[in-house]
Amino acid sequence: MRSTFPILSLLIGAASAFRPSSLPSLRPASLSRLRTPAQNRRPSSNMLLRMQTPTLIEQQTKDDKAEVAEYFNTVGFDRWNKIYSESTEVNKVQLDIREGHQQTVDRVLQWLDQDRAGKPLTESVCDAGCGVGSLSLPLLERGASVYATDISAAMVEEAEARAKSLLVNGGHRRGRFETKDLESLGGSYDTVMCIDVMIHYPTEKMEEMVMKLASLADRRLIISFAPDTWYYSLLKKVGEFFPGPSKTTRAYLHEEGRVKAALAKAGFTVRRDHMTATNFYFSRLFEAVRQ
Repeated sequence: MRSTFPILSLLIGAASAFRPSSLPSLRPASLSRLRTPAQNRRPSSNMLLRMQTPTLIEQQTKDDKAEVAEYFNTVGFDRWNKIYSESTEVNKVQLDIREGHQQTVDRVLQWLDQDRAGKPLTESVCDAGCGVGSLSLPLLERGASVYATDISAAMVEEAEARAKSLLVNGGHRRGRFETKDLESLGGSYDTVMCIDVMIHYPTEKMEEMVMKLASLADRRLIISFAPDTWYYSLLKKVGEFFPGPSKTTRAYLHEEGRVKAALAKAGFTVRRDHMTATNFYFSRLFEAVRQ
């Protein structure tokens, strides 16, 4: 991902790199496997939903994580490594995504530059879902100590290789690169960043993800997500009619209000926000500070 869970970005139609879907529906066959109460009363449909839904959500999350990890360690790595580089081997859609993603990265850096007012960036940063290092490298260049993680080992290896190759004066030594999923992250950092990763998390898991990231951030949390608006929801539905051979991971939209509510529950309030929208990349960016 940017795993990074990458993106991401939300691609619609045959050009999409993702396969939007929702949680699997309950099927009679699966419900029939539930035990009947001793008194031979059949559980109500509401009771069955309460019994099954948590299991389905957990299984869906596990499936999503495995799918994302496999994709970004294989064909997805080749595709997104080209997108997140200066390679000319990209089509117009991929170029549009590259530009959109870079706009999001540039906005994050702009906020940081405004705050540091020309001084070195001395804070510690966790870049959760670092991808190939699109954000980690400029953070290291500015003087930050960066813990860069991604669910994809291939992405992490590329990010670390770029750091060693492109950064001068030993800047890469302030970086630590490790293959980890979000749930496994630990430690404490001045700022935690998670860019274009929430698109891989179902709505039911979004709050848990925000709470996890917030628990690592001492002062600031910067996250981005594909917003759930009527327009983007419609585009997503349209995309389901044109699956396309390149769709490989599910894409989830999130309501801005619910994301803000999750941040508030974690003790953070949104200070700055920004929307990046190109033809094939849609990302709402929040900078939240601890209350």
